[in-house]
Amino acid sequence: MRVRVILSEAKDLQFRFEANTSRFFASLRMTDFQERTKRLDMFKPQSTEQRIFQEIAKRETASVAQLAREVGIRPASLVAKLRPLVKKGLLVFGDGRAKVGIKPDYGQVIGIDLGGSHVHFALADFCGKILGDSNVKIRPEDGPHKLIGEIVEGARSLTAKSGGRLRALAIGVPSPVDAERGVVAFAYNLPGWKDIHLGHELAEKLRVPVFLENDGNMAAIGEHWRGVAQGVDNFVFIAIGTGTGSGVFVDGKLCRGRTGSAGEVYHMVLEWPRWAENFGDSGHFETYVSGMGIAAEGRKALPATAVQAASGLAAERDAYFVFEAFRNGDPNARAVLEKIFTMLGVGIVNIISILDPDLIVLGGGIAKGAPEFMLSTVNKIVQHIYKENAPPIKFSSLEDKAQTFGAIRSALTLAQQAVERRL
Repeated sequence: MRVRVILSEAKDLQFRFEANTSRFFASLRMTDFQERTKRLDMFKPQSTEQRIFQEIAKRETASVAQLAREVGIRPASLVAKLRPLVKKGLLVFGDGRAKVGIKPDYGQVIGIDLGGSHVHFALADFCGKILGDSNVKIRPEDGPHKLIGEIVEGARSLTAKSGGRLRALAIGVPSPVDAERGVVAFAYNLPGWKDIHLGHELAEKLRVPVFLENDGNMAAIGEHWRGVAQGVDNFVFIAIGTGTGSGVFVDGKLCRGRTGSAGEVYHMVLEWPRWAENFGDSGHFETYVSGMGIAAEGRKALPATAVQAASGLAAERDAYFVFEAFRNGDPNARAVLEKIFTMLGVGIVNIISILDPDLIVLGGGIAKGAPEFMLSTVNKIVQHIYKENAPPIKFSSLEDKAQTFGAIRSALTLAQQAVERRL
């Protein structure tokens, strides 16, 4: 199939499917990408077929009788509308024709977590089941052009191994983003990443629709979909890796804020006399509460024999040696972590006082370093302030893969909405 694109003078894109949707995205200009993303975000089903598919996509498998009641048509009429979608390979009947669900092999999506020292790729089927993944270490100092090439190559390699058809891709990045335009605003952990049109670059090279989101928000989406925050309408996910970010859910929806920067806790100042100090791009909170912060404090506190030699920016930010010294009983390493975890606890108290969430979720690679010590230190501070009113604080059940799961969920939504438009 090919896509014939008819551009009008109006803002909306008029398009008619005669062919493969993927070729449409290969030919997108920047304005087209912006309009397409906006329409995906705002899409509301119009036809009965679109409503039916949307309800099935929410559940993956649905009872035909229950679905007919919700849509407001007779079961026999519903089955008649489902048959063409089954014939196309999009849906599949189960239990005779009592159930209907998304056919997993209709297509595949890729979710990507771009961090300050790595890129994690995961390939999933059309129901979100992970089929394979890969993890690639990067040199952030190499700049955007080379790293975008590595992302493209990693996505192509993963898809080639599966032999399936890629339908969409989503990526979480350590930066505020303009999701409509697919722009990375400023990823200070990645030198040179300012106003980078990553969404357009990936859509053009991979010929699929692309969704771009801040990594903290992406982690919150993942946790709400498949993690400990399932069914929780108000929660905050705090991701502590090379840097620190968070994602905020309010009333069951992701809160992006006025500029898309809601949850960017790294600028939080915990010591008011230091409000006028210049902490660079990191901000006060992240200067300490992050992998690079722990590594910097560790280099000052630990003897030279315990400090790993740093080769490159990624290695310089790696706090592994501090956690290793802590596990070996080094009191200086324990003091470093106690200081950082105490600051984390105070930061969480501030977040609770503003948002009053039902749950705080801790994730990211640093949460795996000394989890019991981290949780006990944070709980001591939060319970001292809030006592019996303190919300529960839990580790992510997805561990450091929450961002990737969020990207998979976002890519599925993107791909499924593209299907809805064609119904």
